[in-house]
Amino acid sequence: MTNVIDNAALTWAPAVPPSDLEEFGVAAATVGGLKVALYTVDGEYYATADLCTHGAASLADGFLDGELIECPLHQGTFNVKTGAAVGAPCSVAVRTFPVKLEGGLLHVGLPGGA
Repeated sequence: MTNVIDNAALTWAPAVPPSDLEEFGVAAATVGGLKVALYTVDGEYYATADLCTHGAASLADGFLDGELIECPLHQGTFNVKTGAAVGAPCSVAVRTFPVKLEGGLLHVGLPGGA
C-alpha cells in the first residue's frame, strides 16, 4: 500500500504532546473530528485511523511491538508506518496520516481540509 500525499492539500491539526506517547508508544486523539491513534517508533511519529478495520476496536488501546500495533479485540496486527494489515484476522489496511512535531505538539495532516 502506498500513500501518496500532496502536503499542500493538507490541513495540519494539533493532536497531543509527544510525552503522551512515552509510556506505551501509542495515544489516541481526535483531530478534525476524526479519531486517530498516534505512535512513536524509533524516534519517528506515525498516525492511523483509530478503529481496527476488522472489529472496530480502538487501536490506541492495543499493544505496540516495534512498528506493529495489535488490535486489543482479536489480536490482528497492522503496520503503523504503512497501514497494511499484516496479521489475521485483519485483512483490510487501516488509513494512515502524516505527522509532524511543531510547537511542542504532534500535528496530524488531514487531506482535503478535513
